[in-house]
Amino acid sequence: MAVELTHKQALNREKDIQDELERLKAKKDKTPEDHAAVPTLLDEFRQVHAHRLDLEHDMALSEIRSATKVETADTADTGAQVVDAKRSGPEFIAGKYRNPWDLSEVRYAGNREAELRGRALSAVEQMPFATDKVREAATKFVERDGRDGKATELVLNTTSPLYSEAFTKVIRSNGQMAALNAEEQREITRAMSLTDTAGGFLVPFQLDPTVILTANGSVNQIRQISRVVTATGDVWNGISSAGVTGSWDGEAVEVSDDAPTLGQPSVPVYKFQVYVPVSHEIAMDAPGLANDIAQFIAFEKDAKEGIAFATGSGSGQPTGIVTALVASSPTVVVNSATTDTFALADVYALDSALPARYAANASWLAHRGTYNAMRRFDTNGGAALWGFLADGRKPELLGRPDYVSEAMDGVVNASQENYLLAFGDFQNYVIADRLGVTMSYIPHTFGANGRPTGQAGWHAWMRVGADSVNDAAFRLLNVT
Repeated sequence: MAVELTHKQALNREKDIQDELERLKAKKDKTPEDHAAVPTLLDEFRQVHAHRLDLEHDMALSEIRSATKVETADTADTGAQVVDAKRSGPEFIAGKYRNPWDLSEVRYAGNREAELRGRALSAVEQMPFATDKVREAATKFVERDGRDGKATELVLNTTSPLYSEAFTKVIRSNGQMAALNAEEQREITRAMSLTDTAGGFLVPFQLDPTVILTANGSVNQIRQISRVVTATGDVWNGISSAGVTGSWDGEAVEVSDDAPTLGQPSVPVYKFQVYVPVSHEIAMDAPGLANDIAQFIAFEKDAKEGIAFATGSGSGQPTGIVTALVASSPTVVVNSATTDTFALADVYALDSALPARYAANASWLAHRGTYNAMRRFDTNGGAALWGFLADGRKPELLGRPDYVSEAMDGVVNASQENYLLAFGDFQNYVIADRLGVTMSYIPHTFGANGRPTGQAGWHAWMRVGADSVNDAAFRLLNVT
């Protein structure tokens, strides 16, 4: 078993064995099975430990061999010229790695992170089943990757032709690992070591719904205008500020304390699940089933996010912008001038209420019904006219772009809160995507009577969070 483990897996297994022995030692009433487990665990630890030392020996030797491969020019005329073997041999061709997924010669000293990032960028260029837009989106994820290198690791482990072939085989064989050869099984196992949970199969990076949405555009317009970040843990942590406050000071007078108050907002990420039912006939006949399933998941994820990013409760799901502003200070909610009446003056009042520092980059957000109501404010072609019936919705309102959220209130209900219109700088609304989508095969779907329906399915889960990190950057109209 140890021979199949990577260096990281070997380290993790050694720790697991130690934890298990610690648990057995602390157990008060040990059973015969507990005593019998000790020598077995010890024997396994010795095998894994020896395997890990061999891997480290190989890595050290590889680094030394690579570092000592130099080319010497004419030292009498130009002096000694040392060439980086990693960037001059057959592995590195014209600024790209011929096989970026071969990590056996990666140096574990020096600028290892830079080499891994370079390999990941080469992998993006060479990954199969990807359009130019997907490659562009994947490149951005790698270039913006944090110091922990999670996106880089994900790319290197899930974009190779071998991994793509293995994943396609898993889909076509209804989740059976037995359909894979030993090398393909190692690829799948190595990729799954990056996830927080056991089981399932990590979707290839180029088929990740998050990457697809970034590449092909999102129907959910809140995602289009918000600040989208990549989360590597259960919570995204950031820094926010209402801005610096300056002052006019006299000659030779000590400058006042104008330091901004910094906030440390956090955005938790939540699990989103999708079940894709597939009939046995389709599973047998569809040649591009893996890609189709990824597209189905991306579409459903986008649709559900559009609701959550507007009105999500923040409990078990992202916090919607409307939810966040309603729970904020009363100053960000602007009430209508007339009870239960949405009028032109309310639009101007909302625009005027937003501080100038945010208005310069602000956008409008409302239901289509709200925009249609605004188009009917003026039927005589006066100063309040906002487009003719023959025209589409105007892309700007009071000089700032307008966007649609079907999850927001679209009609005014008497004696109720009606949050019709939001205006603000949506770079202060953060969407935290956790890269990596895991899928698991469900062999049978059962009907109401407990009998199979002739369908199987793929259960996919992913994680995303969202919240306002600076409520002062928004204003919300409440027609009440």
